[in-house]
Amino acid sequence: MSQSETRETASSLGLALLGSELRVLFRRRRTWAMLAALAAVPVLIAVAVRLSDSPDTPGDGPAFLSNITQNGLFVGLTALIVSVPLFLPLTVGVVAGDTIAGEANLGTLRYLLVAPSGRVRLLLVKFAGAAVFCVVATLVVVLVGATIGAVLFPIGPVTLISGDTVGVGGYALRAALFAAYVSISMLGLSAIGMFISTLTTVPVGAMAATIVLSAVSQILDVLPQLSAIHPWLFSHHWLGFADLLRTPIDFTVFGENALLQLGYIAVFGALAYGRFATKDILT
Repeated sequence: MSQSETRETASSLGLALLGSELRVLFRRRRTWAMLAALAAVPVLIAVAVRLSDSPDTPGDGPAFLSNITQNGLFVGLTALIVSVPLFLPLTVGVVAGDTIAGEANLGTLRYLLVAPSGRVRLLLVKFAGAAVFCVVATLVVVLVGATIGAVLFPIGPVTLISGDTVGVGGYALRAALFAAYVSISMLGLSAIGMFISTLTTVPVGAMAATIVLSAVSQILDVLPQLSAIHPWLFSHHWLGFADLLRTPIDFTVFGENALLQLGYIAVFGALAYGRFATKDILT
């Protein structure tokens, strides 16, 4: 077999393995339950604002909450701000913590490795599956927020924090950037969760450890005494997408966040490989 045929075979095998991983992930009731819980966040926010008798006071509650009654497009953005600190890390931690430990717990990991997949390819596929979930989870919050906002509130041009006004199309572009920003923000946590998942055969333990680490990182990030380490915490830029509501759009924090998450992916991906490559699976 030539090298080109070998590469094509390896690529086909990787895609088939990824397709199988995504089918398994999105056929689980647990996955749909988590997505439903995320979808409920913008719905609850919109309904609560719609049924409220008292006017919203700027500064009370999550950012942009007071703007919802004037423009329903702010529902999705407000829901993202509410979801990023807790709900999204919780669901991502469940998926990432289950990547390897879940297979080991079910006894299917050895069979995956008997197939000509290889440990590196399996790790890449597992991380890719977790990354796809990050994107889907974020889009659920944004799209459900936009839909319920359009149903319950008026829709119109959006006034940005820079003072400029953009139409619905201009805001839709920024909403897509919000989703991309938050999805990238969750990738570092996914890499950490996958590494922890290689350390145990108990998926619940890996899930819990990943979720706890996300909370610890956010707690450390608000302590002024630890300001020296703040830029290195994977959660430091999680809520830094406000600059996307300026004209022109400022991508500085977007780039810093992407580089930070890439660093965590590289470090914890290497640690996961180091652990997984030496782990005795077949005994």
